[in-house]
Amino acid sequence: MNTVAQQQQNSDLVWDLEKLNQHKRAMNFVKQFENRFCVFSTSVRQLYTNYSIFFPEEAHRQMVILPDPYAFHDTFSHLNPDAVSATGLHVIPGNLIGKQGLYLVISHKDKKVRSVPIPFQEGMRQILRRTNSDDPFLPVLMKGDLREFNDKLPCLHLHRLRLSELSGLSSLERESIRSLITDKLMDLYQKSATFNTGS
Repeated sequence: MNTVAQQQQNSDLVWDLEKLNQHKRAMNFVKQFENRFCVFSTSVRQLYTNYSIFFPEEAHRQMVILPDPYAFHDTFSHLNPDAVSATGLHVIPGNLIGKQGLYLVISHKDKKVRSVPIPFQEGMRQILRRTNSDDPFLPVLMKGDLREFNDKLPCLHLHRLRLSELSGLSSLERESIRSLITDKLMDLYQKSATFNTGS
């Protein structure tokens, strides 16, 4: 099968969940974001915008991202890995802080600096406001972004894709990436209120 062969070549699409204590919760949490955030692979320099999340039974505590093999136009190639950087921005379940729903919080390297969590939809609104600027905030996921916040509940760390660094792509391709990620963010913004963050 072609996709299995692809997986073996691309270890960025096989995420190890061994370090997560709340394994079942992490699976339920990340599944809600399936196909809502694009996934970037450094090793093959590709951005996947159409994929499924799979938890193979034979592979203990692994999560596999399977790009849709029939939607090759939904995969962008030849992306400069330097165009993607960590943000420190995490999507967390509200029950981590005694609240309902999803929240966004920035974790600082300096532990003394405390970040104020903001409701997910409010954060998304701010991100969406910037999507038409010269320097839009375009969140993507990479291997290792499914984590546990303060060793408690699962969360998602967000990386950021900078369009200005994608010099190998045409302006049309860059615009396609921007509008595709923006559409996904808009969909996520609208649906996130219904997400189950407690399980």
